[in-house]
Amino acid sequence: MSEETTRAMTPNEPDWHEWHRTYDKPGSGLYDRLITVQGHLTDALDQLPSGPVRLVGICAGQGRDVIGVLQEHPRAGDVVGRLVELDVRNAAEARKALTAIGADGIEVATADAGQSDAYLGAVPADVVLACGVFGNISDEDIATTIELLPGLCAPGAWVIWTRGRFQSDLNPAIRGWFAEHGFDELAFSFVAESLGVGAHRFEGAWTPIPAGTQLFRFVGYNVLHPQT
Repeated sequence: MSEETTRAMTPNEPDWHEWHRTYDKPGSGLYDRLITVQGHLTDALDQLPSGPVRLVGICAGQGRDVIGVLQEHPRAGDVVGRLVELDVRNAAEARKALTAIGADGIEVATADAGQSDAYLGAVPADVVLACGVFGNISDEDIATTIELLPGLCAPGAWVIWTRGRFQSDLNPAIRGWFAEHGFDELAFSFVAESLGVGAHRFEGAWTPIPAGTQLFRFVGYNVLHPQT
C-alpha cells in the first residue's frame, strides 16, 4: 500500500489536511462529534472481552478518534489493527501521533478505504470506525457498505459511525440498514444539532468480503451536498 497512492480531486474539494483543524476548536461541531465518538470507543474498550482488541478505521484521517482515547485508556496496549486513509499528509500525521503515544500495534495504510483489499489481514475486527464516511458517499453506497460490514466485523464487534443531516436526514434509514444486517443499536445521538453519531454491535457471524470488492466510492460532501 504505497505512500504514492492518489485519488482524483473533485471540484472545489476541501483540503482534507486543513479540514482537521476544526477538531481543535472547542465548541465546533467537529470537536463535539470527536468527543462523542471517543466516548463510544472508550465504552467499547471497557466492555469488550479481555485480550487483544483488533481495530479498523475507515477513512481514518489523522486518527484522532483513536489517538485521543489510547493516550489514556488502560487497555491501550491491547489495541492492534489498521487505519486506512488515502490522503498522504493525513496518513503521515496519524503515523506520527501513534508513534508518539507508543501505539505500535496499529498500522496506517495509505490506501483507498472503499476497496476491500485495504482490509486484508486486518479483519475481522472488534471495533470498526466509520466516522466522516457516510456524509461523503452516495446513499446507495452507504447501504452497500453497511450490507458488507459483516465482512469486517468479528462477532460482537462495535461499529461507530457518523452522518450529518445535510438537506435531509438519512440517519433513520442508516439505523434501519444496520438493523437489517445483524447489528444491534447501542447508542445514537445528535451533536451540534445536525451531526448524528451512532454505535452498533454486530450479532452475526463473520462473512469475509471477496478480494477486489468495492464498498463505496468517496465523492465528497462538497459534491453530494453543495448547499452545506
